[in-house]
Formats: sequence, structure tokens, C-alpha cells
Amino acid sequence: MVKKRVWAGLFLGALLLVTGCSVEKTDAAKGRNIDFTLVEESQIPEELKTLIEEKKAQEFKMTFDTGEFRYIIVGYGTQKTGGYSITVDALYDTENAIYIRTNLIGPAKGETVAEAKSYPYVVVKIEFLDKSVVFE
Repeated sequence: MVKKRVWAGLFLGALLLVTGCSVEKTDAAKGRNIDFTLVEESQIPEELKTLIEEKKAQEFKMTFDTGEFRYIIVGYGTQKTGGYSITVDALYDTENAIYIRTNLIGPAKGETVAEAKSYPYVVVKIEFLDKSVVFE
């Protein structure tokens, strides 16, 4: 009787191990990382500055092409204070599209920040590629 319980326990334990594990799907078609430049406000084309100004109060994602370059812009809308930054966590292309993933980072605890509203956004400049942009 004890042997049956031991075997049953081992079987259930093995079953839980097998069903409790997960497999993470890797993206074999990720493609290549794209070289990019973070564009300072003074270097943003005037037409693009106007578009950003119109959209900055709400979250937005857009592209702007000049023929030679593509600008990829991600805005995070109105924030209550200053002190925010944005990271570009991934920017790569595949056979069919360009993928970008950004992240908004809030001010650190205890950091002195402007108490005025802010409108964090990032402008990324890449060589023009005739592909759609996917915002992750």
C-alpha cells in the first residue's frame, strides 16, 4: 500500500512539473537591429514639430517620412509633473515590418521634479525603409 502511494505521489509530482512548466516562444524571425538616432527638439523638422504639438496632450504613435529618413515618434500624453524619460527597448526590422518598443520611466522617489504638466515623447530617426512600423 505504501509503495502505491509513493508511486502515485511521484507520478502526480512529475505530472505537475510537466504541466507547470511553460515554453517561451522565441521570435526566430526577429531580424536585425536598426541603427537609430534620438532626435533633440532643435533637430526635429518644423512640420513634424507642428504635428507633435497638435497631438502631445494624448498618447500617440506615428511616423514621418522625408524620403531620406523616417522619424518614429511615440508620445505618452499629459503627465502631472516633469521628470519623465523614455527608453527605446527594441528597434529592429523583419522581412515585412519595422518593430519598435519604448518605455516611459517616471521620476524616481524623492527626485525633485517640476510641478507643471509635461508631455514626454521620443523622436527616433532611421534611414528610410519602405516598410510598415509596428509599435509594440
